[in-house]
Amino acid sequence: MPSGTFAPSDTLTKAPSAPPSRDPSELPDAPRIVPRPRVGQWAAAVAVLALLALAVNSVVRNEAFQWDVVAEYFTSASVLRGLGLTLWLTALVMALGFALGALLAMARLSANPVLRAVSWAYVWFFRSMPILVQLLFWFNIGALYPQVFGVKTVDLLGPVTIAVIGLTLHEAAYAAEVVRGGILSVDRGQIEAAQSLGLGRWRRWRRIVLPQAMRSIVPPAGNMLIGTLKGTSIVSVIAVQDLLYSVQLVYHRTYQVIPLLMVATLWYVVVTSVLSVGQYYVERHYARGSERAR
Repeated sequence: MPSGTFAPSDTLTKAPSAPPSRDPSELPDAPRIVPRPRVGQWAAAVAVLALLALAVNSVVRNEAFQWDVVAEYFTSASVLRGLGLTLWLTALVMALGFALGALLAMARLSANPVLRAVSWAYVWFFRSMPILVQLLFWFNIGALYPQVFGVKTVDLLGPVTIAVIGLTLHEAAYAAEVVRGGILSVDRGQIEAAQSLGLGRWRRWRRIVLPQAMRSIVPPAGNMLIGTLKGTSIVSVIAVQDLLYSVQLVYHRTYQVIPLLMVATLWYVVVTSVLSVGQYYVERHYARGSERAR
């Protein structure tokens, strides 16, 4: 080899060779993680299921419930009429209550101090008075005002009208706080961004504020709807023939108190379950685009 030249092997080192591949079966087994047995949880679950089975068995096999009578009156004409009035009253009160509540919420958020004070006073007063007291007060309003616009108050305000007025005023006080909380949950930056784009006030409310506020409004509004459905049973004290009053008329005649109360209970359970399913889908609709969406 000529002088001054070097073989590559004299200056370069060999690259380290890759370790020989090993058969996966030859690798040591990873430590197995065994969950800690939760004996207490399983024992509690078994105890709860046993108690639930005993309760269901006692209800189904207890002859005092008179399930044949329950089946007989469950779809009777008088009960269905009472159920229809209950559903109508619930829908009307919720619609009127949230319409009035939205106005009160906007007044509460207004820059006008008079409107804020009046809205606050309304919510404070009607949330402080029990609904039964309100209904009895309106039922006896004729003692204070025998005539209104030349018409006898007794003829002007019937039991159903009194129920609608009393329940609506009561509902509006709670709806106002629900709507106000939903509006306040919207980030202020969203409104400022809409203003910078030149959107009008009504369009900002319709396209920016309300869609985002509904995420916070729908869950408590759904609970209020279910509460109003059950709360309408209180109108039976002023002789409004709702579901409860209808079954009361029957058991006052037949003295079958327990089975007729079970008829009312089952109808309340059925309607409440349907409303709960509807609430779930409405919440999922307004939760689109958020981390809560499923």
